[in-house]
Amino acid sequence: MSDRVRITDVAPRDGLQNEPGRVPTEGKAELVRALAATGAAEIEVSSFVSPKWIPQLGDAAELFGMLAQDKPESVQFSALVPNAKGMERLAEVNQNAGGKLIDKASVFAAASETFSQKNTNATIDETLERFEPVIEMARSHDLAVRGYISCVVACPYEGPIEPEPVATLAQRLVDLGCDEIDLGDTIGEGTPETIAEMLLAVIEQLGGRRENDRGEPLITLHLHDTFGRAADCVVEALNLGVRSFDGSAGGLGGCPFASTPGKRAPGNIATPLLVRIIENEGFKTGVNEAKMAHASAIAERLVAGARAMESAE
Repeated sequence: MSDRVRITDVAPRDGLQNEPGRVPTEGKAELVRALAATGAAEIEVSSFVSPKWIPQLGDAAELFGMLAQDKPESVQFSALVPNAKGMERLAEVNQNAGGKLIDKASVFAAASETFSQKNTNATIDETLERFEPVIEMARSHDLAVRGYISCVVACPYEGPIEPEPVATLAQRLVDLGCDEIDLGDTIGEGTPETIAEMLLAVIEQLGGRRENDRGEPLITLHLHDTFGRAADCVVEALNLGVRSFDGSAGGLGGCPFASTPGKRAPGNIATPLLVRIIENEGFKTGVNEAKMAHASAIAERLVAGARAMESAE
């Protein structure tokens, strides 16, 4: 099994979407450029979701336009798309860039029916139906497709989630054409034991496959460090053969729909910590520690500025 571990930094999208204040587009571009220099394999830059739902990401097209001349060949850019309209906007960005500026489109489902309703205003089955034209369009543009699954361990509304529905949903996403299944512990309830149980169920359901047809990891793990257990969960996942993880510069992020009254959603595992854990276990990430620390400092500065501006208003 490979000793190379793929790192995706989601700070520009997942890290900023839950902030009450808005980071200027120029600041987001600064962050993406800094992350692109770290050696991370992928950066999740933004989302083509309606600004009505997540106004913090309403500048996706403008942001990608700023980055069109700055993207290194060694890094992939990805964007979240909620529906066919979002996919059309993504395709338009690539067309305007004269090439594949965005390499991957991401769709998002949930293993919890309640969370699915609150996050997408649709049942799980209805959500998957919406994905069909999105994935078909992505395929027609030779884009890779990531399928997120939220609440793989627990849901803020339903409590613990059994591994079987997670595994079943993962298979359905693969059958629809997803190249990658990104398993999200949305509220950070996971322990090494529950993460292992969930991963084993998914791995078994997918027939033990480790890579997709593009030669990249089929399974990615997305952890939130709510209770300080994410490091142990990373080690457990590595032992089970997971070779792809999401992190967020500065530990920013958290799904806005996982927040509860009086308590904001917890943040993602910080990418510097994630890289350190993985490399301490003897694996390679290709991420430069000093450059990632620099990118994390930019992320923290941008969010601090946005929060200060929000407070002043």
